[in-house]
Amino acid sequence: MKIRSSRLALSTAALAVTALTLSACGSGRTDSDSTADGESAGESIIVGTTDSLTTLDPAGSYDNGSFHVQTQVFSFLMSFEPGGATLAPDAAESCDFTSDTVYTCTLKDGLTFANGNALTAESVKFSFDRQLAIADPNGPSSLLANLDSVAAPDEKTVEFTLTSPNDQTFAQVLASPVGPIVDEATFPADALLDDDAIVEAEATSGPYLIKSFAKNSLVEFTPNADYTGVQGDVMNDGVTLKYYTDSNNLKLDIESGAIDIATRSLTATDIESLESTDGVNVVSGPGGEIRYVVFNFDTMPGETPEQKLAVRKAFAFSIDREDLSEQVYKGTYTPLYSYVPEGLPGAATPFEELYGTAPDADAATAVLAEAGVATPVELNLQYNPDHYGPSSDQEYNAIKRQLEETGLFTVNLQSTEWVTYAEERTADAYPAYQLGWFPDFSDADNYLTPFFDKDNFLGNHFEDEEISEMLDSERTDGDVDSRLETIEDIQQILAESHLSTVPLLQGSQVAVARDGVSGVEDTLNASFQFRYSVLSKG
Repeated sequence: MKIRSSRLALSTAALAVTALTLSACGSGRTDSDSTADGESAGESIIVGTTDSLTTLDPAGSYDNGSFHVQTQVFSFLMSFEPGGATLAPDAAESCDFTSDTVYTCTLKDGLTFANGNALTAESVKFSFDRQLAIADPNGPSSLLANLDSVAAPDEKTVEFTLTSPNDQTFAQVLASPVGPIVDEATFPADALLDDDAIVEAEATSGPYLIKSFAKNSLVEFTPNADYTGVQGDVMNDGVTLKYYTDSNNLKLDIESGAIDIATRSLTATDIESLESTDGVNVVSGPGGEIRYVVFNFDTMPGETPEQKLAVRKAFAFSIDREDLSEQVYKGTYTPLYSYVPEGLPGAATPFEELYGTAPDADAATAVLAEAGVATPVELNLQYNPDHYGPSSDQEYNAIKRQLEETGLFTVNLQSTEWVTYAEERTADAYPAYQLGWFPDFSDADNYLTPFFDKDNFLGNHFEDEEISEMLDSERTDGDVDSRLETIEDIQQILAESHLSTVPLLQGSQVAVARDGVSGVEDTLNASFQFRYSVLSKG
């Protein structure tokens, strides 16, 4: 991780190392509540983003924009230490396996939500039971595939009984988007709670409280004096999060000093320009973000499963990732030839071996002809213009051009704003569509299980018993070499026989900060959680 003075480079080495170690309504809080001693921890900070919020409710969102806010206001049993990706207790005093299939956490004393309600083991049980009961198609409940049941034998003890033993990832799952602890006296057990109701009820317990809230416009955060978790002391007097619909305005405001930090997302051209702008620093962190295309197995072109697979293979043969990397993103994203990004243990490159590094129209033609698919194939391809950065328009117009240059595809390209997009993609509205991914934790499994296990969050009707069994095997395999071999095999089989998604690009985290702002390099770490608590100004 570094302050950049030249072209962005992926910090894959850092990623590999860390992976191995594992509208508005007021809240009623006052600024005097912001620290334990009633004094300011430091100046307040303004953060700008184009990354919109789906919902504050942890059961209803599984996207970076929502988790960005949830990270600040909810506590977790386990979380990551600031500045890295080392797991440590947050609301818990300790967590460990007490048998092969039981993971037990003991809570700290005296925990409360901001509204004064006690945060107990029953709150934790309620939070995880609720995720499974709601199982929202846009939520993170798929991360709990190995969870059988949760028990709260006393006020401080939580017992997670797992379906399979020796789960190598469960501790990290507790620190992921499925892990926020919610107030059982406020949240319904089987339905999502409205954002304004969450704010009004002060039903959070993280390092910050929400002082005022105007969804996807402006959110004010004030430090929570009662927070005692892993994020430690808050280094500022509060944070204002300002949302932008246009990245050009985000760039102008960071240049002028109207905001202190700009994060997710500026165009590659803007980043290149800002590197030579006085008064600002472009900061990059470990890579881990990926971009990919999802195919809906029910609605995509093709009359039979064999024809549908042929269409997906022809798509893979026709993509020029290097062109997307250089022409659209100026090297700030690099070609991705697998489901697991380069730099993580277990990453392989099956797409490079099977489909090549340059478009191959002859191979695409042959695979379609063998399956009896008439050409050109009419493909409805959907993308989102506001959630995955302002260059998505260029990216997907380039993909359309690449596909149509083969003569094998006619692409109907359409875009939808994120709030609608998030709902429609899980309602079979899109035969093929754009998604991106920031990992919940830096382990290869987090690029596999959420996408390819049964009941996966994509909702694209892909399910394969062999793949699910292999995923269960790698998650519970304590032998590192054996586990990594299984992970590599999964990638190969997926690329050769299924292609429910086609990976395109891999990128790193980037933020732009004004001179005098500190801590950005610490929050852009391999935990992939943008934390306000480490930021300071002055």
